[in-house]
Amino acid sequence: MSSRRGNKEGSIRHRADGRWEARVTIGGRQRSIYAKTRAEVARKMRQAIQQVESGIPLADERTTVAQFLNTWLETVVESSVRPSTFRSYEMHVRIHLSPALGKKRLAKLAPHHVQEMMNAKLAEGLSPQTVRHIRATLRRALGHALKWGLVSRNVATLVDPPKVPRRKVEPLTEEGAAAILDAVSGHRLEALYTVAMAIGLRQGEALGLRWQDVDLDGGKLRVVHALQRIDGELQLVEPKSAQARRTIILPEIAIAALKRHRALQNRERLAAGGDWVDGDFVFTTTVGTPLDGPNVTRTFQRLLKNAGLPPHRFHDLRHDCATLLLAQGVPLRVVKEILGHSQISLTADTYAHVVPALQQDAAARMDEALGERSARRRDS
Repeated sequence: MSSRRGNKEGSIRHRADGRWEARVTIGGRQRSIYAKTRAEVARKMRQAIQQVESGIPLADERTTVAQFLNTWLETVVESSVRPSTFRSYEMHVRIHLSPALGKKRLAKLAPHHVQEMMNAKLAEGLSPQTVRHIRATLRRALGHALKWGLVSRNVATLVDPPKVPRRKVEPLTEEGAAAILDAVSGHRLEALYTVAMAIGLRQGEALGLRWQDVDLDGGKLRVVHALQRIDGELQLVEPKSAQARRTIILPEIAIAALKRHRALQNRERLAAGGDWVDGDFVFTTTVGTPLDGPNVTRTFQRLLKNAGLPPHRFHDLRHDCATLLLAQGVPLRVVKEILGHSQISLTADTYAHVVPALQQDAAARMDEALGERSARRRDS
C-alpha cells in the first residue's frame, strides 16, 4: 500500500512486510531507508540528508560492515570520546570486528553473525570480559547505524554477552587499612596512597590532581581531570564520565597527609632549582614532572612487600575506601557520589557481598539499642 508523499519527504511507501520505506535520491543515487512507522522513516530520511550535507558518507545496501565501522570511527567516535576510549574502539574494529564481520553487508548483518563472532573469540582464548567489550563497541556503532536509518535493528543488542565471573572484592578491615598506611608511612608518596584510600580516587584521577583543584583550608578537592599516557606522552584528559567530575569533602587524615606532602614538595622544588618543572601537579617526581601509573603501582607493591604484606593493586585502594565507608554505615548513595560511579546499581553490584555483613552488624546494633528496654519489660 502506498502513502501520499509528504512535504520534502521524498517517496515513502508501506511495504508488504509491514515496514515503511523511504526512497530518496542523494548524490545521483537512490537510497532506501526503513522503519516501523511512517513518522520514523521520515525522520530517519531527514537525518540521512543532514548526514550527507555534513560530509558523512551515506551507506547503501552494498556497504560492508568494515566500511561502516571505519566511517563511524572517523566521523563520530574520534571527535566525541577521550583518546584512550578511541584507541580502544579502533583496536576492537581493526583487530576483531573487521576481520570477523567486515566483509558482510551492513544491511544483511544478523544476530547469528554476532554470536558466531563472539564464540570464535572465546575459542581463541580471549577472556569473556574482552569479548563483552568487543560486542559493546559493535553495539554502539550499530546504534548510530540505526539512528541514521541504515539498518532496521541493532543486531548486537539481540545477542547476550558472555558471562564474566565477578572478581570478589575482599572487605578491608580497619586493622588491614592501618597496616597498609604503616607500610607507606615515611615514603615521599605516602600522601598519594593515603588519599587514594581515604576518598577512593581512581589512579588517573589521583595523578591528575593539581594544587588549584585542592582547597586544604576548605577541606575539599575537585576531580576535574585524569592523567593518561597517550601516544607515549602523559596528558590530562576529561574524567571517565560526567559523574566522575565531582567535589569531595576530605577527611582529616587526607588533609593532614596533603599538608605534609605540600611541605615536602616545596623542599624538593628548592633542591631541584632550575630543573624543576612546574605543572602544578600535586603528586610528581622529584623534579616536578607527572608520575607514571605503572611506576606508582610498582612502588606501592615494593612497600607492601617490604612490610610483609600481600600484594594489593592500586585500584584496590578504591575498593578499600568503599568497603570501609559502608562498614561505617555510610549510605550507598553517598559512597556512589564519593567514588564517582555513573549509576548506583554499579556501586550496589560491586559491593553486594559487603551488605550481608553490614546487615548482621545492623542487627547486632539494634539489639544493643533495644535490648535493655526489652529486658526491662520482661522484668516488670
